[in-house]
Amino acid sequence: MVEAFDVPVDPIARFLAAWSRAQSTAPAGVDPAAMTLATTSAALEPSARVVLLRDVTADGFRFFTNYGSRKARDLDSTGRAALCFHWFWLEEQVRVEGAVSRATPAESDAYFASRPRGSQIGAWASRQGEPLASREVLDVRYRETERRYDGQPVPRPPFWGGFTLVPDVIEFWRAGEYRLHDRLQYRRQGAGWTARRLYP
Repeated sequence: MVEAFDVPVDPIARFLAAWSRAQSTAPAGVDPAAMTLATTSAALEPSARVVLLRDVTADGFRFFTNYGSRKARDLDSTGRAALCFHWFWLEEQVRVEGAVSRATPAESDAYFASRPRGSQIGAWASRQGEPLASREVLDVRYRETERRYDGQPVPRPPFWGGFTLVPDVIEFWRAGEYRLHDRLQYRRQGAGWTARRLYP
């Protein structure tokens, strides 16, 4: 049988402990920061894709993207999203739901400055999600951007930045024998959280 979660722990602290465990045990070539980001458009059209978690604090879960992308348009339109982490090697999953807002320009600038130069140039070269005539067109745009910023720092594009998801609900899932999984759900209540177990 699966070892039951202990309940009286802050969910952000619990997530950070789980994420640290996932990072220290991840198989080669697997990024434990990968998470599924689910959004809906203003017309209630659902969409999901894998993105990377870049930071998590008491303020929320932060990730970065092109502000012209479909996910960014969805997030700006509805202000809501869901995340799902699946650490298969630990047989654990974490689901997060909440309100989303853009990171501050200073936060986006700081993270962009920490990225590899090639990724900085790629952010300028890509019109994320727009039709692309050929791979060659993208390669040309990349080389043009390289030349433009040759010998100087690459600034953050105004169309690129972060989002922060402030969780309302965080659910922890651990696999159990005979599919008797352990599920523990935290729900924000005022300045604190309530916790309850759920049937698998």
